[in-house]
Amino acid sequence: MKTLSRWLFSASLLLLVGGCATPPPPFPPATDLFSDATFHAPAQPLRTDQLFALSPAMRAKIDNPAFRASMRRAGPEHGLVDALYNHKELQLDYEASVTRDAAGTFAEGKGNCLSLVIMTAAFAKALELDVIFQSVLVEEQWSRSGDIYMASHHVNLSLPLRNAHSGARTGATLTIDFLPAEDAERFGTRSIEEQTIMVMYMNNRAAEELAAHNLDQAYWWARAAIEKDPSYVVAYNTLGVIYQRHGDMALAERAFRRALVHEPENTNAMSNLIPVLASLGKQAESQQLAAQLLQIQPTPPFYYFQRGMKAMREARYADARDMFQREVKRSPYYHEFHFWLAIAHLRLGDSNEADNEITRALDTSTSDNATRVYSAKLAYMRAQRDSMRRLN
Repeated sequence: MKTLSRWLFSASLLLLVGGCATPPPPFPPATDLFSDATFHAPAQPLRTDQLFALSPAMRAKIDNPAFRASMRRAGPEHGLVDALYNHKELQLDYEASVTRDAAGTFAEGKGNCLSLVIMTAAFAKALELDVIFQSVLVEEQWSRSGDIYMASHHVNLSLPLRNAHSGARTGATLTIDFLPAEDAERFGTRSIEEQTIMVMYMNNRAAEELAAHNLDQAYWWARAAIEKDPSYVVAYNTLGVIYQRHGDMALAERAFRRALVHEPENTNAMSNLIPVLASLGKQAESQQLAAQLLQIQPTPPFYYFQRGMKAMREARYADARDMFQREVKRSPYYHEFHFWLAIAHLRLGDSNEADNEITRALDTSTSDNATRVYSAKLAYMRAQRDSMRRLN
């Protein structure tokens, strides 16, 4: 089973989902940002009322004698963790492409960090355990889907421990995280409300529909997120990207500007607003904002990767290798950087390093499709290497 050491999915053109910040003052309603008539009605209902609901299969899991025995033996909190994340009990895999509710995550046996947090919380709530949702204070991690660049934040949850006899809180907590333990312990956390988890779910769904080119459904999810919590600035950026992709540049400008009203140095909103302003003929303002962004963020996400890809197209493989290595250093858990570093090594004739990097790409892949591609590439490379050894 692939280790559950990944990041919460999010998407943007530069789009950010799953981030959490200190609650700002109440935001005014954002109804002036919506354009319902521009989009078709949702093809599927936007349901969040069942986000933490248990399916019959999940209830059967709770009623299983082995599950109950585990809780009696280790205590309810540790017993729950053992029952859910012991490989002999339940096989769970990390898969970043879809954010699911609790029942969907359990049924599929896989999910991203937010999905796994929701599923674990659903079990804990059903067992009447206290749950603390937390935003983990780590740097954004970036990925991409086509030309949509995605920033990721991480969430986890903690279960306050209770005395087995009195039921009173002991003051200790059990943190369930999908980072490796040695990494999770290094980072601080900030508790967040259950409503924030729900809004993050909505925004993730909007990002996923956007990446799948389902702009109508993406719009309604982003709208729902903003309606649910107008202080969740991330969703304004998501809405702006949807408008931008839909060709509604004036509406996109309005959404990005609203994000910047509340977070004046939000680099994702700034990056997205720059080409929108240019498309609306506001060249001077676009250039001024670009200069401001350069001061804040001189090397944006994928900066070295894009230079590496240019070097690959020009057959400058040593330069490409160096650029990809710089991106790997900045973001060691992103599979695509390892993949292209492997290709650069391969072009330079270093099959051992290529093999190592493809293996790392496979280990850090976040979707079933990427895993299949890297597995096939690794098998091909090893077969070619073995063939050459036999010939020699």
